[in-house]
Formats: sequence, structure tokens, C-alpha cells
Amino acid sequence: MTRIQMHSIVKRLILIRGLRSIGQGAMVVDLSLYLKDLHWSGALIGGVTSAAGLFGAALILFVGILSDKLGRKPFLLIYEGMTMLSSMIASMTTQGIILILAIVIAGFGRGQSGAAGPFSPAEQAWLARYVERSNRGQIFSLNNGVGFLGMAIGSVLGGIPGYIHTANPLEAYRPVFLMVTVLSFFCILLLSLIHEQSIGSAVGQSSHGRDFRDKSHSVQRSEENGKNIVKEQDPDETNIRRQENKAIFKLAFINTLNGLAVGLTGPMMAYWFSIRYHVGTEAIGVTLSISFFLTAVSSYFSGILAQRFGMVKSVTWMRIIGSACMLALPWMPTFTIASFLFVIRNAINRGTQGNRSALSASLTRDQRRGFASSINALSMRLPSSVGPTLTGYMFDVGQLNLPLILTAALQLVNAGIYQRVFGEYDKKK
Repeated sequence: MTRIQMHSIVKRLILIRGLRSIGQGAMVVDLSLYLKDLHWSGALIGGVTSAAGLFGAALILFVGILSDKLGRKPFLLIYEGMTMLSSMIASMTTQGIILILAIVIAGFGRGQSGAAGPFSPAEQAWLARYVERSNRGQIFSLNNGVGFLGMAIGSVLGGIPGYIHTANPLEAYRPVFLMVTVLSFFCILLLSLIHEQSIGSAVGQSSHGRDFRDKSHSVQRSEENGKNIVKEQDPDETNIRRQENKAIFKLAFINTLNGLAVGLTGPMMAYWFSIRYHVGTEAIGVTLSISFFLTAVSSYFSGILAQRFGMVKSVTWMRIIGSACMLALPWMPTFTIASFLFVIRNAINRGTQGNRSALSASLTRDQRRGFASSINALSMRLPSSVGPTLTGYMFDVGQLNLPLILTAALQLVNAGIYQRVFGEYDKKK
């Protein structure tokens, strides 16, 4: 992979993602198992996870649009503050309504690979501003990889409750919640040290204009302070926006299938392993940790594949292979074999996230990138919010394998449509 000089703000945002992802990795392991130890039903656990997704979906669109006008930094500070407060409260009580509020507000257990939840459009737009479009597949894959590496570390730490022998679940899981509190505090400190220039002072553009806009639209590009300054020669702003919107909503439609697939299994896999193979946080934590670590490696190589074969094609083929692994997973006879297959599937499938984010960030100019990222995230989060409730219900009625089979089928269909709609983009990079 060609070495790329990164702006200091890019480095800091990637570091923050790494710290944030440690807590998220621990929550992926522990949240559903903690609620299970509190004797919550599968449907209730899934319902709360769905509510967290819906709450995030309600924020996403507003965050993207407002961050285009007000800047990205304030929204990331709000997210870290919400996470810190929610984790601190969750470490103090097992009261149902209070736990529900904390989980819904912070989005615990959804496994967001270090992304800032419903505030991720602001984060992605801020990152994209300092990265050339030709390098986005590589940098976004690195960012994704750091997030999964942090989740790998967090998943190991998520096994801590299994070593604390107590009849009170809160005492066993409290160290994990407090760890999330501390990590969020450090993220706030790092964010406060970053100076954000106003968006209007230097409009960072994507070269997407040559791909999705009229070919006659010319662009002058110059470099200043590590950002792209693009001077538009075509006065037809309405036409530009129309074509940008068309590309954005095509991607949103395709993401709907993937969002539902992710929601069916992502937040509930620890619970599935627990009831399918009767294992605890220690074993599940190690399995998820290995899967996240290999996903980080996969993200790195995904960036290489993107440069060689194209962002879209690399996503398509990795998703097809990952879907085949998911389809086989329910039939594995032992936890060891199932864990191995799950690790491979996760690494291949989730390693595409950086390239998918890079494509989304390249569909518009900088002043609309928050909006584009919001539509992209919303199209994933809304359908994914429905998934955990459906899965929890299926688990309660004994249909353990059905959610996994549905996930595999949906992602296979998604891969085919994704390639057909955006395949030409690889030829224009």
C-alpha cells in the first residue's frame, strides 16, 4: 500500500475512533449477556436494542444537515458526553427504565466499529475533508481497521465479568461500564484540542463531480493547508445538486437491505452463541476479539484491493464470500468450529466498511457531505433497528438459525445490486 501523508486532524480523529471502539467492543460482548443475567427475555433485549437504533436514526439526518452549517466538532463532543453519562449511570443501577434510557441514548451493544453512532455523519464528513478522493478508500479502510482493532481489545476486556464470581450481575459488569466512562472522557479531551475551521472558510470538494455530474462541468483544484479548494465554473447549482441527490438516494436504497441484514444478527450474536452453545462471556469475548482483530487486518487489505480493483468491486466480492460463511454458520456442530467460521465471516464482510464509507463520502462536495453521510447512515440504521426485535422474538420461539439464514440471503442480494448500480464508479476513479 502506498504511503500517504495524513493531515494531523485525520490522525487525531483516527486515534479517537480507536479509543472509542474499545468500549464498543466490550459492550458488544456484555450488553445482551448482562441483560440476560438480569432475566430479560430475548424479545425485550432485542426491543431495547431496536429502540436504541431508532433513537439514533431520529438524530442522524439532523446531525448531518446541521453539521454542514455549524461544524462537525460540537456534535462529536455531544456524543462522547452522552456516552460518558449513560455508562456512568448504567454502572450504578439495575432499574429497568433507567437502563433502557441509558442503552437507548448511548446505543450500547450495537457494535459500531468505533463510529460515533448517530453522530458519525459529522465524523465522516470531517475526515473526508482532509483526504483526497483518490486516497479515501485507503484512509477510510485504515480508519475502519483501527476501529476494529480497538473493538478486539474491548472484546477481550468484555470477558472480565466471567471472572468475577458474584451473585449480583451489576457488580460483575460494573468495571466494563466504568471503562466506557473513562474512555469517553479521554475522547472529549482529545476532541477539545482539535481546532476546526469553519466549513465556509475552505470548501473541500470531492472529485465526484467528474463522475456523477455533467462531463462539461469543469473543476479547478488547488492545495491549501492539506485541503482541496475547488472553484466551481458551472453556475448550474440546481443541476449539480440534482445529480448528487440521485447518487445519494440510490446508495440509500441499496443500504436498506444491508441494514436489515446487519440488524438481524450484529447486536445479537453474543446472545446466539450463549444459547446455542451454552458458553459465557470469557469464550464469547475471545471469539469476538479475534474476529475484530482479523477484521482490522481485512480492512487494511481491503484498502489495497480498492486501489487495485476498485472500491465497489472489492466490496462486492468480499460480501459474497462473507455471506456464504454466514449461511453455513448455523449448521456447525461445536462452538469451536462455529467460532472459526464466524471469525472468518466477520473479517471478510465487515472489512469492507471503510470502502463503503469512502464511496458515500465521495458522492457530494464538502458543503453537502454531512447530509450525504446522514442519508447513508439513516438508510442503514432504520432497517437495522427493526432487526434485533425480530431476532429476539425468533430466539424466544426456538428459531435460532433463521436470523442467520436471512442475513446471508439479504447480503447476497445487496452485493449483486450494489455492483450493478455503482460498478461503473470503479472505472472513473
